[in-house]
Amino acid sequence: MAKISIDDLKKIKEKTSKNISLRSGDANVKVTVHMGTCGIAAGARDVMSSLMELVSESGRDDIRVVNSGCMGMCSSEPNVTVEIKDQEPIVYQLVDANKMRQIFKQHVLKGEVQTDFALGKI
Repeated sequence: MAKISIDDLKKIKEKTSKNISLRSGDANVKVTVHMGTCGIAAGARDVMSSLMELVSESGRDDIRVVNSGCMGMCSSEPNVTVEIKDQEPIVYQLVDANKMRQIFKQHVLKGEVQTDFALGKI
C-alpha cells in the first residue's frame, strides 16, 4: 500500500473543503436536488453528480448545492429547485444529467429559466 504524503493530504483537504463549502454558507444561488427514495430511483444521484461537477468546473463559490427529501411529486422525479437571490424559485421536473447541464448553464449562470423543463414556481 502506498504511503500518503503531506502534500496529498493537503490536496484532499482542499478538495473536500471546496465541496463542503458548496453545501453551506451564504450564496447567491441555491440548487436543491430532491433525493427522496422516488427521486433516487428515478436518477437523482446522476443529477447530483452532474451538478457537483458543473459547479466545480464553473469556479464559482457563490452557488450552494443541497439535497432534500421527496417533495411529494413522485411522478415528476427527479426534481431540482433553483433559487437565485431576489427571484422566485423554479422547480424543474424529469431532470437527467443532460437537462441538469442545460439548466445550470442557462438558468444558474445566465438567469434564463428553462421553461421546457419547468414544473412551476414555488
